[in-house]
Amino acid sequence: MSIALLAGPPGAQGMEGFAAHRHRLGDLPEAHALIDSVERTNLRGKGGAGFPVATKWRSVASQRGGTPVVLANGGEGEPLSRKDRMLMEQRPHLVIDGAILAAGAVGADEIVLYVGADHAGALQAMHRAMNERPASERARLRLLSAPVRYVSGEETAAVHFVNAGIALPTSIPPRPYERGIDGRPTLVQNVETLAHVALIARFGDEWFRSLGTGNASGTTLVTVGGAVPQTVLIEIPQGIALADAVNAAGGITSNSDAVLLGGYFGGWVESATAWGLPLDGDALRQQGYSLGCGVVAVLPSGRCGVVETARILAYLAHESARQCGPCTFGLRAISAAAGRVAGLASTPGDLEHIQRWAGVLAGRGACRHPDGAAGLLASALRVFAGEFSLHEYQRRCSVASAVAAAS
Repeated sequence: MSIALLAGPPGAQGMEGFAAHRHRLGDLPEAHALIDSVERTNLRGKGGAGFPVATKWRSVASQRGGTPVVLANGGEGEPLSRKDRMLMEQRPHLVIDGAILAAGAVGADEIVLYVGADHAGALQAMHRAMNERPASERARLRLLSAPVRYVSGEETAAVHFVNAGIALPTSIPPRPYERGIDGRPTLVQNVETLAHVALIARFGDEWFRSLGTGNASGTTLVTVGGAVPQTVLIEIPQGIALADAVNAAGGITSNSDAVLLGGYFGGWVESATAWGLPLDGDALRQQGYSLGCGVVAVLPSGRCGVVETARILAYLAHESARQCGPCTFGLRAISAAAGRVAGLASTPGDLEHIQRWAGVLAGRGACRHPDGAAGLLASALRVFAGEFSLHEYQRRCSVASAVAAAS
């Protein structure tokens, strides 16, 4: 099996039903020694943070604060990502299998399936899949639709929604693995991660490791968009070059100066550097980059990086939890200043202000939302340094000028 998660019937046929799923993959194995097996794969969470899965599971299993709960996180608030919703639409039983295995491994008696409310196809598929499961499994499953907000998928926000109906991040500690849903230890795991676990349990850690390239293990889902024929979801061997992933998505349709890697919580990378980067979380971290939620967005030649960055910052400022100063005031001020620079209407000192703020915002919020915005901005100031200066000091956009000259 060369392609792990999306093997099976074409996605155009809709979700794979329970009978077809079990016929293709066999019965769900026991969770015996599963954490050890997952640890040998070096599987990391696919929600964005890339935390080692086995370490997280051991932390939950070792708690003594009550029977654990598993939350399968399919909130996916990242606007550029399609992976979680399409996985749930096409392979909902793979996600549920992974959640059941995780519950067995950590000793949980309840599973919450947390799906973004705007992902209608995913919600329908997960609901149908739940109803197809045996009664003994259905009794442990609960499906909830997550509010349509960027922060809804953050793990403390997901737990807060289950507990109180409010999908906003909460201060930590305690972390969900210590005290989460109903005060019990809670494993919050991305749905792609759980789907990988469902296959690792069936085929083994050696099989999973064999799917990667070089020192990387397994496959990963990547949403490729921007200067490509169309935005597509592909599954790739982890570790292949970014350029190979873009070519697998149809290749670029225009020259590009930069790639947004990892989504809105990721960062900009110069194209000359980006094409050779290995799409493997560990290797990218060593070079100061992040695969995040698996987004590769190639900046089209007619788009200005300063303008695109300002647009993303405005979105992040609007979608913040508004629970503390760094988001309510800091992120809003950065967004406003960046918007003025992008619109060629900056006031004196705007560029200097955002350069300084990008360095001091991270780590000051009650959650990591301002950290992501600061990281994105810092990467933009580095990659588009000349264009920022042009916008600020000459009130001119080289991209807009080039487009006007060509028309």
